[in-house]
Amino acid sequence: MPSNVILEKVGARIWIARIMITWGILATCTALVTGETSYGIVRFLLGVAEAGFFPGIIFYFTKWFPSYHHARIVSGFLIGLPIAVAIGAPVSTGLMSLHGLFGLAGWKIMYIAEGVPTIILGLITFFVLTDTPEKATFLTDAEKKWLSTRLEAERAAKDAVRKHSMWQTMINPKVLLLSLNYLGIVTASLGMLIFTPQIIKAIGHTDNMTVGWLTMVPYMAGAVALLTWGHISDRLNERRWSLLIACVFSTGGLILAGCTLGSYWALVGMSIAAMGFYGSKGPFFAMPPMFLSGPALAAGIAWINSLGNLGGFFGPWYVGVMKDATGSFAGGLFGLALLSLVAAVVCALFLHIPDPRPVAGARLAAAE
Repeated sequence: MPSNVILEKVGARIWIARIMITWGILATCTALVTGETSYGIVRFLLGVAEAGFFPGIIFYFTKWFPSYHHARIVSGFLIGLPIAVAIGAPVSTGLMSLHGLFGLAGWKIMYIAEGVPTIILGLITFFVLTDTPEKATFLTDAEKKWLSTRLEAERAAKDAVRKHSMWQTMINPKVLLLSLNYLGIVTASLGMLIFTPQIIKAIGHTDNMTVGWLTMVPYMAGAVALLTWGHISDRLNERRWSLLIACVFSTGGLILAGCTLGSYWALVGMSIAAMGFYGSKGPFFAMPPMFLSGPALAAGIAWINSLGNLGGFFGPWYVGVMKDATGSFAGGLFGLALLSLVAAVVCALFLHIPDPRPVAGARLAAAE
């Protein structure tokens, strides 16, 4: 949250560049760890450095794109996530096989090779990124005026219904329900995806490179769903039911994977679940801008992301505990399916967020 508030004050160009450069430096420094203590310190600092990146980018998009485009824009940005993870599996395996190059261990080569590009992209961001449409040199004056007017009208419509302070945002029921939905999806998502290689090995594959290639399958399915869901959500100008269907996909895929462990049907189930996980992103992150604006929106996105990402701990921890207790991933996958179902129920029953623009327009007309 502090990161997004700072971004609102100093601008995205400086702050996003700062995040990426420090993120890359600390990722590279992971190659220097010598034990549990140094590893814990570096990973903690890495988390501090990068925590504001995702919510910062989501907030940045609201300064450039009208609400009609939010789902597809978020999906277009996030397409890098499944692709990076899919490519990262075989690439990381390949980098680790360079053990001994320059006298370095393979895992050190991997961290250095994957951290340095982030630093370079951070420097490029500082010189290329434009904070707001008003500062854009690639837009004409007419285009700047049209976009600024459109975005300001949307903001005024939301503020006419209710203007939230940063602290009101943190306890707003809609924000907390969105956080609960996101917690369910993130917990289920990371709980499955962290263990995907091991689940694939249970099919009978032991070669790391083969496992790396097969691990790409759920992520590529997720990438296709990510773009498709975002496009459909914007075309229909609808968020809630698009999100609900994604949650149902996740639930069904996890159940199928849990029931068919040891066969390729488990890979099919994980692919369906990944489609739901990633398909939910576009419509979900198009929902906070429907009722929040300005600093409240910056804080709200960051707060939702912070609470939801607690699932990054609970999901893998739960699956690991169930695997140790039962000797199988099935119990863990069924538990994750239950969390996806909870997210679906929250969406179906409580996430009704009406478009404020018609209501606000009527109020403004009456006032005139």
